[in-house]
Amino acid sequence: MNAVISKPVRIAILANPAGGGGMTKVVINLLKGLVIRGYVPDLVLDFALDKPYIKDVPKQVRIVDLKTKIAYKTQSAIKLVPPLVRYLREEKPDLLISHLVFTNVVVAIARNLAFVPVCLALVEHLPLANSSSSLLRIFRRSLYAQADAVIAVSKGMAQELETYLSMKPGTVQAIYNPVVDPNLFLDAQAPLEHPWFQANQPPVLLAVGRLTTQKDFPTLLHSFARLRLQQKVRLLILGEGELRKKLQALVVELGLENDVSLPGFVKNPYAYMSRAAAFVLSSRWEGLPTVLIEAIACGCQVVSTDCPNGPSEILAEGKYGRLVPVGDVTALAQAMQLALENPIDAPQLRKRSQDFSIERSVSEYLQLIGQ
Repeated sequence: MNAVISKPVRIAILANPAGGGGMTKVVINLLKGLVIRGYVPDLVLDFALDKPYIKDVPKQVRIVDLKTKIAYKTQSAIKLVPPLVRYLREEKPDLLISHLVFTNVVVAIARNLAFVPVCLALVEHLPLANSSSSLLRIFRRSLYAQADAVIAVSKGMAQELETYLSMKPGTVQAIYNPVVDPNLFLDAQAPLEHPWFQANQPPVLLAVGRLTTQKDFPTLLHSFARLRLQQKVRLLILGEGELRKKLQALVVELGLENDVSLPGFVKNPYAYMSRAAAFVLSSRWEGLPTVLIEAIACGCQVVSTDCPNGPSEILAEGKYGRLVPVGDVTALAQAMQLALENPIDAPQLRKRSQDFSIERSVSEYLQLIGQ
């Protein structure tokens, strides 16, 4: 891509971060980084009404509401084409960065129909391989090839996308998500009144994520049950989701009621990360798990499944944390015990996290248009 633009640059970010979570943080951090650089970006949303994260968007950002609520399905997202075409024709942004997971094909269609010279960057956060029909795969291969840039949030995912889209090696660019900034370190030092983190309490293991199949918290609970037989330890899982009742029932079944807590979503997980004995990611798959980066930025020990994609890249094949096979209860329990007994130097972890800074990510996005 690398189209050099000498005039004042207009940048638009298209997103549908329904329900918040890691991708919402990514979009907001990207906006913050652009504002710091002096840009005044548009945040283009499918449907902006009552989005809880809007208050975190920098005040300099203009929020554009397309008033077309969609789900992450192509049949639903196709409704975005007319309002997005109107936006592109009327506003003529120089760069449109789309974070519409699984539905970026719709954005490519809209750009083609708008007939305006906007540079289009399609960002994929999760693997596409199992997400679509053969017909949609054919459309993707054609339409993604017409984009100015196809971006994956990890190198492993970039290689998968190239295979899936039948692109030449090196065609899909990897840009790590913008995660770490000075505010994260400030939030990590915020007061924490939780009784488990007071003096003379057992060590606390921490997990953060939506209570969904992807995160595989049942494996974590079974592993924790084994670890607890060896030593006094507690587990705190921060997050909300559709599997709450099943997970609570499993906690009771395993007899862990006194040592496992699921308090739901918390605004500032970094205060917990900076005080936890170790952070555990038990996911079956990821794109680039933001929480792992946040945990090492807080100096927290990390144990993670070696799932596709991201953990092995973030942890440098195990240099900055312990990697275990997906779904392996025994290996996960052993790795958690090792993390407690033989911690990695915390300043080394914090230094590693700078490879995922907002400044670095924003710079790489701006290089797409020669800025």
